[in-house]
Amino acid sequence: MSRRADRCSDPKPRGECPGASPCGHSPDVHRRTRDVRRYAPTSNEETAMPDHRKLGRELGLFDTDPLIGAGLPYWLPDGATVRHTLEEYIRDAERRAGYRHVYSPVLGKRELYELSGHWSHYSDDMFPPMELGTEPGAEQVVLRPSLCPHHAVIYRSRAHSYRELPLRMAELGGMYRSELSGVLGGLTRVRAIQLNDAHIFCTLDQVADEAGAALELIRRAYAALGIAPARYRLSLPGPGGKYVAAPGMWRRSTALLTDVLDRSGLPYEAEEGEAAFYGPKIDVQVADGAGRESTLSTVQVDFHQPERFDLHYIGPDGARHRPVMVHRSIIGSVERAVAHLVEEHGGAFPAWLAPTQLVVLPISEAELERAEEVVRRCEGLGLRADLAGPERGSLGARIREYRLVPYQAVIGAREAGEGQVALRLRDGRRLGPQPAGEALARIGALVRAHGTELWDAA
Repeated sequence: MSRRADRCSDPKPRGECPGASPCGHSPDVHRRTRDVRRYAPTSNEETAMPDHRKLGRELGLFDTDPLIGAGLPYWLPDGATVRHTLEEYIRDAERRAGYRHVYSPVLGKRELYELSGHWSHYSDDMFPPMELGTEPGAEQVVLRPSLCPHHAVIYRSRAHSYRELPLRMAELGGMYRSELSGVLGGLTRVRAIQLNDAHIFCTLDQVADEAGAALELIRRAYAALGIAPARYRLSLPGPGGKYVAAPGMWRRSTALLTDVLDRSGLPYEAEEGEAAFYGPKIDVQVADGAGRESTLSTVQVDFHQPERFDLHYIGPDGARHRPVMVHRSIIGSVERAVAHLVEEHGGAFPAWLAPTQLVVLPISEAELERAEEVVRRCEGLGLRADLAGPERGSLGARIREYRLVPYQAVIGAREAGEGQVALRLRDGRRLGPQPAGEALARIGALVRAHGTELWDAA
């Protein structure tokens, strides 16, 4: 039933994988990791790997404060830029794939979660209800632990025909988990979560295609982000009472997901005890530099909530039929995704995701006016650019200061006089003087392509 994923078994950190790329990472990923490790502690192999908590603060991405509370990080301007850019990429990818976006409130009545099953199976991970009023029997509301009950209610608010299916509903929305302080850590385990979530309401015959398409969206996103799965996991129920008691439902949903994985050709491992309380799931696992795994993306099949919320559509026979609910998340929580990206790239993000995409470096005061003009042209092209003038130190010092920026545009007397820039790439390549307009247009095209290469061969 399960097939073992091909994973790098070499004990060295991922940036030192032997050979061409046995662990599935591209050579660019290895090069970036090696570059980052030059600036990381070297006391032992584990501390030598980037830690997103330390790097996040050093790079000015996020921080925490005891007055706000544990597990409640705040985002600084550069971190907010990374987060916003990542969210916009996901929204655009979902729009292109036929998803419609909604907004739903982060609060819901306790009865909503009793109906969905979260209250009976998941309440230990939820914040306590808040009573609206002091009189007996006052209404209770809860910070939501999941978005799916809200989306089920949105679906049932209108009548649906089989012609509308599959109906793909997506949201980047907030949810909350009452995590114990001992398990909180940086961005990987937080109490306030921004989740990239979606629910597909479809017929039974459409489930396999929709789940397969979700896996393809995940694959494309990982390629754009420059990350690779550690493995795929088929997460099944285990012993204990945390799961919905419906053996037939579990058999059907497990068979569907197993078929999806087999058809996809992806290697996977089946593990008990990792399913959601309402159904099995495909989990896409990622690993940090020390080999610790976490789930980043997921695809789930749910027969339970459509039944609990009495969801239906009108079939070609004019009768009411029950849809299947496919849960899927391309990058999971934004917080965990950014944590993994920080550690994977050490702050040297793909150009499209970098907080600053280009820095303009005039050699002397004489080139400042031309440098300011280049920055303005960048802004017009939608590129995020900084100007680092000679008041910031020598050219060498400025180059080192901005070493994580994908593109550095040096302007000396010759370049200023001829409307050129001398480009230096983050990977060490120097491209020499070229017309500023051509260089910026090419960088803009590479950024819009959402790839990981800094320069093309054209």
